[in-house]
Amino acid sequence: MYSQIKNILLVILMLLLVLFMSSVRAHEMTPTYPEWEPSHVTGVWKTTMELFNKRKDVDWYEISVFDENWRTIPFVTSYYILRLKYLDHVKFDIYINKRDIGRTRYICSKSKLREVNDQKAMVSSRICSKFK
Repeated sequence: MYSQIKNILLVILMLLLVLFMSSVRAHEMTPTYPEWEPSHVTGVWKTTMELFNKRKDVDWYEISVFDENWRTIPFVTSYYILRLKYLDHVKFDIYINKRDIGRTRYICSKSKLREVNDQKAMVSSRICSKFK
């Protein structure tokens, strides 16, 4: 009985080690706490973000802006969906109307999954930066 429990615990320990060693990869977006600054257009403010792709299975990311209740906030950027190859990074500006600054809480990037050669990416990742 003791040897069976010992074997089960050993198998569980080995599985846990394998899971921790094969860490889940996601993408990164900085800064974590962005700040607004005036743009060259009166009444429009901007912030600059940087996105870094650490996922081999994803090339596309969607940008969104939300309030504290996760309702979308209108914004402008060069591309709402960015193509970003593995280990590439890109800087992009987000522009917003001055009247929406007080209710804006999150800028998020979400991986866009697609099927390629009958293989599907299994995990979609969403990374958000939060305004203080």
